[in-house]
Amino acid sequence: MIKKHLSLLLFLVSLGLFAQNPFDITLEPVTINGLNGLHSFAFGQDSNGKWLLVGGRIDGLHPMQGNAAFAASGNNTQLIVIDPATLQHWEAPLTSLPASIQEQLSSTNMNFYQEGDYLYFIGGYGYSATLNNHTTFPYLTAINVPQVIDAVINNTGFTSFFRQINDPEFQVTGGILRKVNNVYHLLGGQKFLGRYSMNSNNTSQEYTNQVHRFTIDDDGTNIVVTHLASFTDADVLHRRDLSAEAQILPNGEEGVTMFSGVFQTSANLPFLNPVTIDSNGYSQDNNFQQYYNHYQCPTIPLYSAGNNEMHTLFFGGMAQYYDDNGTLVQDDNVPFVKTIARVTRDANGNMAEYKLPIEMPGYLGAGAEFIPVKSIPHYPNEVLKLDDITGNNTLIGYIFGGINSTQPNIFFSNDSSLSSASSQLFKVYLNSTLSVASHQLNPQSTGILGMQVYPNPTNGVLKVDYKLKNTGNVILKITDINGRLIERKLLKNQVVGKNTYVHNLQKYPLGSVFFVTIQTPYETATQKIILKK
Repeated sequence: MIKKHLSLLLFLVSLGLFAQNPFDITLEPVTINGLNGLHSFAFGQDSNGKWLLVGGRIDGLHPMQGNAAFAASGNNTQLIVIDPATLQHWEAPLTSLPASIQEQLSSTNMNFYQEGDYLYFIGGYGYSATLNNHTTFPYLTAINVPQVIDAVINNTGFTSFFRQINDPEFQVTGGILRKVNNVYHLLGGQKFLGRYSMNSNNTSQEYTNQVHRFTIDDDGTNIVVTHLASFTDADVLHRRDLSAEAQILPNGEEGVTMFSGVFQTSANLPFLNPVTIDSNGYSQDNNFQQYYNHYQCPTIPLYSAGNNEMHTLFFGGMAQYYDDNGTLVQDDNVPFVKTIARVTRDANGNMAEYKLPIEMPGYLGAGAEFIPVKSIPHYPNEVLKLDDITGNNTLIGYIFGGINSTQPNIFFSNDSSLSSASSQLFKVYLNSTLSVASHQLNPQSTGILGMQVYPNPTNGVLKVDYKLKNTGNVILKITDINGRLIERKLLKNQVVGKNTYVHNLQKYPLGSVFFVTIQTPYETATQKIILKK
């Protein structure tokens, strides 16, 4: 009996269930009077903590129809300055700028990074009056953030504070721009030409399938870009609309991790395995699956040097999975979610996913950004120094904007009234004093099974995918919403690697809710499914 209890204890410790919460997060909503909503924008800030917001959209989720998607009327054509300390804001139109700069700075899903005073603004998708068509812009534009902020506040000219170069390598939208040491990394993305539509012969879509590496030499007048050898992978790096965040790796070096993103080459579904990039190359983590927060959303990187633990926080957005009282629910429509989660990489490089005890107060997060407080201790790559953030309720930054959806699944409704651009501002506080409320480990994130049940909702015929480390028998159980066992199958001689079992539930009433469980000698996983009405 003692040995059995000891084995259970070691198993629970290996799952991190006894690990203390590394911190707590709280959100405080703040309203700025007269500020319009905005999502999918770029931002920079000056040394005084004022923000410059550029580009993005002032409407909600884009419709699917080719004659309505990404309408020019939804472009943000203003430079927006916000002082979060005083809750003031100022705006200025782009009309004084050259046409090519105006058009690019009115785009959405651009790639951006601030280095010193300069915000580098790459690519972006939107309407070009010059081309009389929608396009991905092939430009890098450098913006002097402090000078533009001062000009907008004082209502003076700012044209000289923008410089632009044309480079076809930068014709990318929906990627993420980060730095590893002194090298820029443009992570994923695509080149989309023409008006967005699900079924159109007049568009062109080309994923970069790359981590594009380059350097920028900028003397304030001339911008010299040197393109370096890039990492290309038509499978692993076939990603866009992702979250990617700077990291301190277990060896103490800088890196960046591409979390999730869309779409897999074999299915219109998000990636579950992240990819980590360092100075030497990239690697996909096949021992970890990220089930929450699949599309771009606000992220916060925090590193504890004392524990050699890298934490990345994710706020809402859209995801293929959400938690329902401890059970994963898979929805292949990839709905808006309220989940706030963290992914933690330990000193051995192992990753695990946790659901925080708080949620976003609505279906928020997609197209929003986390804007850090500059005075918070951080590494050169902007990762926050967790060990130096002590005490209760330290303001570490803000979350602003994004899409505010009234329902989880609105993507195929083509009803523009179901979502809008959010003007909500949240103060983000970190509390290093540990509380009783626990961060809930998602055990499937670290599991071997990698279980997926699809489609969900289902018309009654569903597939169950799972991976095995040993050949052997597997038990499949189906229980109803009350926990009653209604079916049990013994699947004999299942092979090492991926297995797929097809099961029919059409004899049950439409709208029924079931829990599907796969049980092996070493791991069990359960997911919730719904029969279509």
